[in-house]
Amino acid sequence: MKNLITQIFTWWNGQTIGTRFFTWRKGTKVGEDQFGNVYYEGTFDSEGRKRRWVIYNGYAEASAIPAGWHGWMHHRVATAPSQEDYKPHPWEKNHQQNLTGSSAAYRPKGSIAHGDNRPTVTGDYDAWTPGS
Repeated sequence: MKNLITQIFTWWNGQTIGTRFFTWRKGTKVGEDQFGNVYYEGTFDSEGRKRRWVIYNGYAEASAIPAGWHGWMHHRVATAPSQEDYKPHPWEKNHQQNLTGSSAAYRPKGSIAHGDNRPTVTGDYDAWTPGS
């Protein structure tokens, strides 16, 4: 019951009833990534390309899409990673979601959010004061 209510009233958590119905009628499953996101394609858009969409596994966050699937979603490549033997280049880092706004976000030294004291100012900076 909770799952049904979530699908009716929230668009950011998985899929809505409308998306589920559209996917059932018009979508063809293309593949799934290591995070459990499921990718579909279906009807043609105004530019004559097949529409492509993702049903997120949990919270809908665009940074949860790995690089190979991102290229397919945006029509950069024609073949989905599930339909080819996709091997990342040695210089590619493992995918990491955008952590902005979370406790694991990057906080550089000297920022207020870092928690440390800011380094003392050396003598190479003169503060501006109005009227000077």
